[in-house]
Amino acid sequence: MLVQSKIQIEQEDYEFIKNIYKDLCYRSFSEYIRKAINAKVTADRKQLREVKRKRAMEMVGNTSYASLFEPIEGDDFENR
Repeated sequence: MLVQSKIQIEQEDYEFIKNIYKDLCYRSFSEYIRKAINAKVTADRKQLREVKRKRAMEMVGNTSYASLFEPIEGDDFENR
């Protein structure tokens, strides 16, 4: 479902899009804008995932872990 929203763009960009969208085989000015926004959002989502991945890897590297085998280190398993 499409949501209507107002955006503001530079006059120079508006004129360029208005003059060129038909030459680039877009059905309308709105389709050009939609595809441009979708491309930017897709790139931003990819960049955000990468940032989150890097933060998670840094957090894993900073954490110290306790030995899970410490309570049974002195046990002799061969004589059990």
